[in-house]
Amino acid sequence: MRVIEKSAWAKVNLALSVGAPDPAGMHPVCSWMSCVDLRGRLRVERLGDGAPSEFDRRWEDGSPVSWAPQDDLVVRAHALLERETGRELPVRIELSKTIPDGGGLGGGSSDAAATLLAIDELYELGLGADGLRAISPKLGSDIAFFLDDRSPPRPAIVSGLGERIERVGPVAGGVTLVCPPFGCPTGAVYRAYDEAPADLREADVREMASAPPDPQRLFNDLASPAERVEPRLGELRAYLAGVLGLPVHVSGSGSTLMVIGPEGASERARLAAPSCRVLPTRFV
Repeated sequence: MRVIEKSAWAKVNLALSVGAPDPAGMHPVCSWMSCVDLRGRLRVERLGDGAPSEFDRRWEDGSPVSWAPQDDLVVRAHALLERETGRELPVRIELSKTIPDGGGLGGGSSDAAATLLAIDELYELGLGADGLRAISPKLGSDIAFFLDDRSPPRPAIVSGLGERIERVGPVAGGVTLVCPPFGCPTGAVYRAYDEAPADLREADVREMASAPPDPQRLFNDLASPAERVEPRLGELRAYLAGVLGLPVHVSGSGSTLMVIGPEGASERARLAAPSCRVLPTRFV
């Protein structure tokens, strides 16, 4: 049977502005997003008609993921395509996850996007990146960013409810990711944000995305709410900023922290925070 392999790339939010929720509780956003060279791997095999689909979801060390199949975005992405096309799409999916869970790096969303792209290609559904983006909000708001016709997905300004994607120029350089041994639940972070919502700063995000990232100017409207939800995150960010003498930013809703350049920051962060997973990466 035919097999397709895809990469599921991690992303960081270089700038993230969030607006007040609408009556349905949805938040408009404007974010400058870019992928880094951290990725999981997805292998999708087409099975014969009538065969039951199979899902093998593991971390890179071989240990199985802890959540139920019905809660996994890979499984849900496959089910969505079956509903949208009105046909069975038997596959065997093997996922090797590298991106930390609950860290604001888009791991589950990237897995889902890779699944949608692979099955679309495998079964010649003809949806393409544009068609898949049209249905992806049924799974989650970050997925559309990862649905590009290039791999890795190009940097973009993401706006609306996450469905509007405007590809922008490449981002260069290194970025150190510091992943604490705890996550930040996205729902709780947004509820904390709703205690004092801000105006959407789309112009600020667009202005930042027109130049190389300036670590002194990057911002994230969810950083303070994330630190209120998980005080250890604020303590760690302040400690690392003091030790490194560099700005330390929160990616997405946390809990991953990021340091833009310079060389040597990763080793210093590893020594300063031995309980954290420190990943030296580069923008792609």
